[in-house]
Amino acid sequence: MQQGIFITGTDTDVGKTWVGSQLAAHLFQHGFDLTVKKPVESGCPSREGQLIPADATQYFHALKQTQSLESICPYRFKAPLAPVQAARLEHIRINAQQLLVVCTAKEEEYLLVEGAGGFYSPMTEDGLNADLAAALKLPVLLVAEDKLGCLNHILLTQRAVEAAGLSLSAIVLNQIDKPEDNLLNNADMLREQLSTPIFETCKDNWLEQLAVHVTP
Repeated sequence: MQQGIFITGTDTDVGKTWVGSQLAAHLFQHGFDLTVKKPVESGCPSREGQLIPADATQYFHALKQTQSLESICPYRFKAPLAPVQAARLEHIRINAQQLLVVCTAKEEEYLLVEGAGGFYSPMTEDGLNADLAAALKLPVLLVAEDKLGCLNHILLTQRAVEAAGLSLSAIVLNQIDKPEDNLLNNADMLREQLSTPIFETCKDNWLEQLAVHVTP
């Protein structure tokens, strides 16, 4: 079975690309044979007649440009909408099989795939992020913004991952803004509910610990 991870988020703009690119850079620097895919990206600005995928570009630099940007992100769309909606505006129809085909790696490689939006966000004409993750049969890494209200989103996504027949490998609580309430402790609350390992970006060595956990 292919070794790797499927990265999803509880929502958009929770930092899954930042977490994913940090993980990719760490694995690359430590000698892992790594293939990264951000198969579809919307909201891409145009530069010199080409659409530039900002998220995929972070992975491109994380791998020191050893994997082409086209290979990382073959499907790019301009409108900042769900990929299937953005594609329709450009009179393009993308299906799950197309994304599955581009999300390939050699058996000995570690495959890191980042979805688009949340786990149940529409991705293609015939599938959600969940469907691509299930087709790839990869364990899931869930990224959530560490803030009040994230517990509900995390627990709902955990149920969705299980319903898809997949393993929730880890949860990353990404502290984008300093919490206003010093009493807030989402990590401890989650540990009461789940056995899934929790990693907090505000803690030292979170990345090293996460990398050890998600790799063979």
